[in-house]
Amino acid sequence: MVLEDQPLPFLTWLLGLPWTEAEAFLKSALFQFVLTVAAGAVVALVGGYLLALLRNGPIKAGDITYRVVTNGLAELLRTSPRRVWAIARLVIKESVRRRVIVAFAIYLIILLFAGWFLQTGYREPAKLYFSFVLTATTYLVLAVGLLLSAFSLPNDFKTKTIFTVVTKPVRAGDIVLGRILGFTVVGTVLLAIMAFCGSAFVWRMLDHTHTVKIESLEDKFDSTGKVVGKKGRTSTNIQHSHEVEVYTDGSGLALSANEHEHKITGGPGGEYVVSGAEGLFRARVPYYGKLGFLDRNGVPVTKGVSVGNEWTYRSFIEGGTPMAAIWTFEHISSKSFRRDETGAETLPIELIVRVFRTYKGDIEKGIQGVLQLRNPDKNKILSEPWTFTAKDNSINTFGWSRKLNNSEQQPIDLLENLVSKDGRLEVVVQCLDRAQYYGFAQPDCYVRLPDGSPLFNYIKAQASIWIQMVLVIAIGVTCSTLVNTPVAILFTISFITLGFFRDFFLKVAIGEQVGGGPLESLYRIVTQMNQISPLPEGFASQLIQFIDYVLKTGMLSLTYLLPNFRSLSTVGYVAYGYDIPLNRLAQDLLVCLVYVIGSFIVGYFFLRTREVAK
Repeated sequence: MVLEDQPLPFLTWLLGLPWTEAEAFLKSALFQFVLTVAAGAVVALVGGYLLALLRNGPIKAGDITYRVVTNGLAELLRTSPRRVWAIARLVIKESVRRRVIVAFAIYLIILLFAGWFLQTGYREPAKLYFSFVLTATTYLVLAVGLLLSAFSLPNDFKTKTIFTVVTKPVRAGDIVLGRILGFTVVGTVLLAIMAFCGSAFVWRMLDHTHTVKIESLEDKFDSTGKVVGKKGRTSTNIQHSHEVEVYTDGSGLALSANEHEHKITGGPGGEYVVSGAEGLFRARVPYYGKLGFLDRNGVPVTKGVSVGNEWTYRSFIEGGTPMAAIWTFEHISSKSFRRDETGAETLPIELIVRVFRTYKGDIEKGIQGVLQLRNPDKNKILSEPWTFTAKDNSINTFGWSRKLNNSEQQPIDLLENLVSKDGRLEVVVQCLDRAQYYGFAQPDCYVRLPDGSPLFNYIKAQASIWIQMVLVIAIGVTCSTLVNTPVAILFTISFITLGFFRDFFLKVAIGEQVGGGPLESLYRIVTQMNQISPLPEGFASQLIQFIDYVLKTGMLSLTYLLPNFRSLSTVGYVAYGYDIPLNRLAQDLLVCLVYVIGSFIVGYFFLRTREVAK
């Protein structure tokens, strides 16, 4: 799974802890939030004062601005939970009358026909099905939240039903918060039903078993020629079969295929019973190290070589040279090891390799590589090499026994001899095939900790969808307090779309994007000028750069207001079988809470500008 930015620990993200640098707190989420709120408050006050100035003159404008702010904040603090819940109940009834259940019917229809198009024989079936189900759930739930929140208040103004509410002792803040709460309850119930149906669909489509083909079994011999069991194949089910190994006691294993395996037990009458799929649903918990490289001369460097890919996320090492990728893991101890069925201790390490071929050769033959463990201390003790064939863009699994040999074939203990006194361990990977390349990023190698619960992981993915839904509802309700339905929908969609491209906006704003600012990029497109060449000297170029400076400043300010919707999605975690970190979920929940509170306050002041709410 591509994981560009590893989730920071919660306190590091929130407060910038530990404060090892003077600018650590300035980069924290709390400081950025305070700065954004302060800037937004100043802009709102200045804008409100200027508007009142045009209507009432300078002195009265100041008095009006002061009274609006003080009275508004005091009224917000007097928001009544009882009145908010009363509004929320009305919103729930209104949503039911609008037949929100139609969205669930559409979801069921999608699931019913999805089986026709999704391939159960896919190499990673869980990835395919979970990606489809979670993505469909996300889009439908967000669409329902958008339509409900954007249509509600404008329709009430249009039909005059809002007058039956405001004539009662209900404040504008109660109306805004009540609608956010009501739509959230409706969306939560809908999401819960979709989550249950989606999980049932995935389980129903992928749960299966096989039978052992008795006629395919043949004796299996060990190195001394002794019969140690049988080997053969299973029957074909959901477009795949497995190789089988059966031991003399009747137990056995249907070897891994399509990311899962089956256990085999001896049945009555010499039959074999094959269990259901195991390992199909995973929640891997990775422990990441820090990545470094060796160049062609064996000198440590921070990056490998570039193979010409525009996406520079991964660095590459060349095969048949001293180039290597080295991960340094800290805090390796006896707790990092696992015990297998025989009681032996192993250190599970998983590696994702991106293969780049400079020539095709035998496409069926994989690119060879070697992996070794190394003590990072001065003695640099190396383990015996583990030669492997890279599974391109898939997970390569290594289970290092605690009792192994070093590079000179002498027995050593992994924990005592390869792990340094301060708990560090190096994993060294090299490509063996000359003129071929391995590509790596920091999260591509990790020590696999005990797996989490796949069910709980699926629930956490639904929580991420819920967070996105609440954000859309809060933004939609806020927009609907000021403008009509079409404008509210367009503004909310634009807000979400810009949120998906927030990182791109930020790179353009701070000058990291190749090609310049918006106007400079447009100039290069029109004149068919490449992205690297400097603009021609002259007044026109200076004017373009000045306008871009203003635009980029505005874009930078906008990025502080946009939620990063792309980072809120955790579909990839579940689809690729990785556990969603709880600190990542906690960060997203806090961001959601902040946006809901901000939308509530902004929506209140927007609604107060409407004559009916005064």
